[in-house]
Amino acid sequence: MEETGIGIWGVPLAIFAGAIRVSTPFIFVSLGETITERSGRINLGLEGTLVFGAMTAYAVAVMTNSPTLGVLAAMVAGAIFGLIHGWICKFPKVNDIAMMQFGLGMAFFLGKSFIQPVAPKLPSIALGGWSSTPQIQAALNINVLFFIGAALALFLFWAFKNTRIGLILRVVGDSTDAARAMGIHPDRVRLLATAAGGSLAAIGGAYLSLYYPGSWNEGISSGQGLMAVALVIFARWNPIGCFLAALLFGGAGALGPALQSVGVTQGYYLFYAAPYVLTLVILIATSSPTRSLAGAPGALSLTK
Repeated sequence: MEETGIGIWGVPLAIFAGAIRVSTPFIFVSLGETITERSGRINLGLEGTLVFGAMTAYAVAVMTNSPTLGVLAAMVAGAIFGLIHGWICKFPKVNDIAMMQFGLGMAFFLGKSFIQPVAPKLPSIALGGWSSTPQIQAALNINVLFFIGAALALFLFWAFKNTRIGLILRVVGDSTDAARAMGIHPDRVRLLATAAGGSLAAIGGAYLSLYYPGSWNEGISSGQGLMAVALVIFARWNPIGCFLAALLFGGAGALGPALQSVGVTQGYYLFYAAPYVLTLVILIATSSPTRSLAGAPGALSLTK
């Protein structure tokens, strides 16, 4: 291991910085999926929405020279994908994977001409100006979407418990019959919840293409949309839990780059598999044919 300017603190600092960078798309995708699943529906097509959102954000940012417009365009595209997914899920024997493949295929087809152009990056907030150490300054240069994701997690936690919309969402997610008895249209609520979830997932994609890693290519997601479904289960459908779990996933994803950044040249690449191993462990630990998961919406297993 080579020496760094901050010695032994190089590894935890690199993991901290990497956790924030890697966790941000997980935050938005998992919060979006939490909204969808709270209504009693699982969206396994999020991977396609994430990648299409990344492509849309990058393309619009290139054409307008505005990363903000890129993010807004990605949100609209994600909402449209969510509406399509929510609508076709009303029909029997619909395969969620079809929407994932549709999103991936559309992104790869429409995004080929945007692989070479360079888009402007999303802004970040420099919180390390108090230090003269370059590593600390880099670690505390945090993208604005991370803070927005943290605020959104707190807002959703409050909204689920204290607003009429949150109550409607929970009622629909817990019991379709109870919702109908209250005069609520479950399919309509689930349609809107899936659209909102898709819109947030697309923000995660915009972050990938416009900040970290900050480019558009066909392998940009690496399965983060699918991993977010496991993350939501791990967090027990709690927005704050999703935020903390996203940081955990982000830290796992940052292990390999952190070791490489401080000079570890052998075996560091094995740690790149940490997020996938963590996903597998979570799925095994939370799977049981005899008991239901605490906090799971009652209608979740009954509704596609």
